[in-house]
Amino acid sequence: MRVFRGFHHPGIAPACALTIGNFDGVHRGHRTMLALLRSEAQHRGLPSCVMTFEPHPRDYFATVTGKPELAPARIATLRDKLAELERCGIDQVVVLRFDARFAAQSPQAFVDDVLVKGLGAKYVLVGDDFRFGAKRAGDYAMLDAAGRAAGFDVARMMSYEVHGERVSSSAVREALAAGDMERAATLLGRPYSLSGHVVHGRKLGRQLGQSVDGRADGFRTLNLRFSHPKPAALGIFAVRTHGLADTPLDGVASLGRRPTVDDSGRVLLEVHCLDWPAALGREGGYGKIVRVELLHKLRDEARYDTLEALTAAIGQDVDDARAFLAAHAAQRRQTTRDRI
Repeated sequence: MRVFRGFHHPGIAPACALTIGNFDGVHRGHRTMLALLRSEAQHRGLPSCVMTFEPHPRDYFATVTGKPELAPARIATLRDKLAELERCGIDQVVVLRFDARFAAQSPQAFVDDVLVKGLGAKYVLVGDDFRFGAKRAGDYAMLDAAGRAAGFDVARMMSYEVHGERVSSSAVREALAAGDMERAATLLGRPYSLSGHVVHGRKLGRQLGQSVDGRADGFRTLNLRFSHPKPAALGIFAVRTHGLADTPLDGVASLGRRPTVDDSGRVLLEVHCLDWPAALGREGGYGKIVRVELLHKLRDEARYDTLEALTAAIGQDVDDARAFLAAHAAQRRQTTRDRI
């Protein structure tokens, strides 16, 4: 999959089958739309193309109006979004910067300058609530009429439902905010996960809990930065980490702002693997790209008055994570036997 920042690049395909959206989370509804896009692209002999935005348009308007509360919580980082789009078999992604100039485009200018001249769209697939242009003045009927005039086909996909619930990024955000990881996984079609490079932290975890369970290294953690200030999920989770060993590693993780030890407001995902692979050595995780599945929420973040109280809470989190993950593994084994 090729990724372009903007459409003024010689490597962009001269024509494409296109869909447009934020695709935060790339949930089951998104994947159904992307499968339809790929099918239409193949029938037409065109590459499939996704146009998405960074920042999210609602982030932009929240900033310019001085109302940060209007910005949506972010389900996925751009890295995770692009990874999911690639897994869906998309040929090309164009990431457009949503700024004042883009927001001021009239619907017709968007069609002429972006869809026709910029991307050479021959087929455009949108969702049932698609709006475009300044003040969201453009709708599906306007896009369809513009397509007939400019020579590209327009199609609309209606909402996708699972168990009678409309699948949307908003629904995924609601599930994550409530700590309902099972519902989030149902809407996403997979366990909720975040990925990134393991970076160096303050190494405070090594000093905590060195006497708990005889841990010489305390609660050493893998640190991943979450670039957006409003993650959709916050708290302490039982997790599974991919990318460090041949099999996923069970663990416990904190996703949030670490109120006891850090007042910077920076969002960090800290993962403590319950059983660290000896083959990695003490420093073997740094620089690796890992993917962390957040399987079950244990509790919300909390501020503790002392490091001793924080250590005790982490020790309890480890015990709770072990209990959940053991039950989860047993349930998966039983499900596998039932299928056989």
